Amino acid sequence: MLFNLLFPLADDFQLFNLFRYITFRTGGAMLTALIISFLIGPGVIRWLKSMQGAGQPIRTDGPETHLKKKGTPTMGGLMIMISVLISTVLWVDVTNAYTWIVLLVTVGFGLVGFGDDFLKLTKRNTKGLSGRGKMVAMIAVAGVATAWYLHVAQSPLDTSVAVPFLKDVLIPLGFLFGPWAVFIIVGSSHSVNLTDGLDGLAIVPIMIAAASFGLIAYLSGNAVFANYLQIHHVPGTGELAVFCGALVGAGLGFLWFNAPPAMVFMGDTGSLAMGGALGTVAVITKHELVLAIIGGLFVLETVSVIVQVASFKMTGKRVFRMAPLHHHFEKKGWSEPTVVIRFWIIAVILALAGLSTLKLR
Repeated sequence: MLFNLLFPLADDFQLFNLFRYITFRTGGAMLTALIISFLIGPGVIRWLKSMQGAGQPIRTDGPETHLKKKGTPTMGGLMIMISVLISTVLWVDVTNAYTWIVLLVTVGFGLVGFGDDFLKLTKRNTKGLSGRGKMVAMIAVAGVATAWYLHVAQSPLDTSVAVPFLKDVLIPLGFLFGPWAVFIIVGSSHSVNLTDGLDGLAIVPIMIAAASFGLIAYLSGNAVFANYLQIHHVPGTGELAVFCGALVGAGLGFLWFNAPPAMVFMGDTGSLAMGGALGTVAVITKHELVLAIIGGLFVLETVSVIVQVASFKMTGKRVFRMAPLHHHFEKKGWSEPTVVIRFWIIAVILALAGLSTLKLR
């Protein structure tokens, strides 16, 4: 919005020329989201405490150390969503359709997560929305976002998938691209949701992935850089760097309150929204497969649950002491900070590996 209002005045006020630069507006969005998070954080936490009383229900079959977290409010993802939405709208080019598609998924998935968290609190159990109901709602939102994307995207990139490490290689999916995009968006959301189980565990990998895809969006949207790196140029995706910057700033602000011992949990409100947003950015920038590398930690957590369930149903035995994977290491005796920091390190390594695909072609 600032871009649309102030950049036209650049001829009269040279300072406003800064708003033409995506890098400047990305930094502005990051700082704005961080400040908003700091400002609204204490008030949001107080409101959540007053509304939730006993806080988020704690699983009785989980690690014993989690019982001391009883009473900690959830739905802290509202803080992230508010910060991201305000800062993005302020700093992005509001005529860019890709940004609104990502915001649609962010808000839509956030509302699904909010409903899930609300039912957990009102029913005082850890189940929330039914799995089928949650899945239907998320597929519907992702379906609308995908249809919108296909309406504004350019051929042949619109229905194709790019292959990492290989230049000029596109896999045309045709009518199958719709289900593929929905799978990526919903799958990414669920993966982040499964990772959100310890104080600070999910938000830092989310910020790392957001920063990585902010760079990817900027490079993909710039014809010169895209040509130099021999990646597919997707006009208009540069504005998504502004959204990713806002997500990083909001994540930093949330981490201030979520650092151990957490004052608030993001809940499904935050994890579903942020995961869905990352998946949508990956689809639009044609880096869906790279998301599996950069977000490899989320993939590992998801695979651990799938393996655990499949093994128990087929053999009656469990592969891990507890799933998702972070709980397995807690059960092995790792302290919570040890698990969290080591998983952060893994997230950084995987992000660097994913970003290497930009040059290794």
